[in-house]
Amino acid sequence: MKNAKIFELADQLKAAKELKKEVDAQSKEIGAEIEKLDLALSDAMVEAECDRFSRNGSTFYLSNRLFASPVSGCRDEMILALKTHGYADIVTETVNANTLASFIKEQMILNNDEVPNWLSNVVNTYEKTSVGIRKG
Repeated sequence: MKNAKIFELADQLKAAKELKKEVDAQSKEIGAEIEKLDLALSDAMVEAECDRFSRNGSTFYLSNRLFASPVSGCRDEMILALKTHGYADIVTETVNANTLASFIKEQMILNNDEVPNWLSNVVNTYEKTSVGIRKG
């Protein structure tokens, strides 16, 4: 019976997605625990003036990493400042993939289900069919 195969695959897909949700939740919890322990250990090492040590075959060391981002609302000004001071080579323009896909969908609606000619040579498109699951 064809339905038996479909139902079996549906049950397997649902179980796999539920397992993934559980694993993702566990991963977030573990990530939070790692951050907490990392902070506690780095604080203890700084307090003890210890920049590295070995234990059970692993070397633990303090590492500093700088993170930088534009001030909220000042992205364009930051880019202009970089370009003005000779650093245009580190500036890149990007388009979010989901935004591009939505834009292409809109354009295809307006263009008889075709990508407009002015985009067709510079944008690849494909559709993927998948099965959605929701409760109830």
